[in-house]
Amino acid sequence: MTVWLRAMAVVAWAVLSVPAWAASEADPWEGLNRAVFSFNETLDKYFLKPVAEGYVYITPSPVQTGIGNFFNNLGEITTVINDLLQGKFRQAGMDSTRFLVNTTVGMAGFIDVGSRIGLQRNDEDFGQTLGYWGMDSGPYLMLPFLGPSTVRDTAGMVPDYFVSPIDNVDDDATRYGIRALQIVDLRSSLLEAEKLVAGDRYSFFREAYLQRRAFLVRDGAMDDTSFDDDLFDEDEFEDEGDDETPEESGF
Repeated sequence: MTVWLRAMAVVAWAVLSVPAWAASEADPWEGLNRAVFSFNETLDKYFLKPVAEGYVYITPSPVQTGIGNFFNNLGEITTVINDLLQGKFRQAGMDSTRFLVNTTVGMAGFIDVGSRIGLQRNDEDFGQTLGYWGMDSGPYLMLPFLGPSTVRDTAGMVPDYFVSPIDNVDDDATRYGIRALQIVDLRSSLLEAEKLVAGDRYSFFREAYLQRRAFLVRDGAMDDTSFDDDLFDEDEFEDEGDDETPEESGF
């Protein structure tokens, strides 16, 4: 719980004490955000990225895929709850079926059987639910350790924390170990994608995050003013998992 309390403290501090230098309407606290971004970049350069590279080096590709599938499957619980909160009952039924199939036939989610039978992965969280019901994203925030966010998405982390199966594991060592593996697995999946970064890294990650979140909240319906075609191809922001064949995934 401590990490989420710290995140909320950052939001409160930013709102109450940081002047609006206003580099843009979406990022009025750019000075503070850039300082936090620099801290996160240093941490990533000297610790997280080397660990992720070592993980990729020693872990067979099929095992990496299975671990990623396992964490995606755990995330289905949060997705189903937010499906229901958004009134997406048909999607909730499909996502529930996908979770049950992958948890049972897919060996606790290590094998993504759901995608093979046409049950594609969706991604919903409480930040998206707040946006679905009309709450504005608020200013952009760069959170220590946690990375890009907004005021709305940071607030959404709190209920998502309480329904997360990982964060409800009683044993501290087990919980921290699972969470650490998830972070390393996520960082390793971005090693190739980060080669696409061009220009000012801070601005690139900010725009990528804001555009993707807008895409997810609107379920893919983007207006002409909210999406920069030159930043990413639209396929980068699909609200589904990768459609890998068994040969590509290793399972």
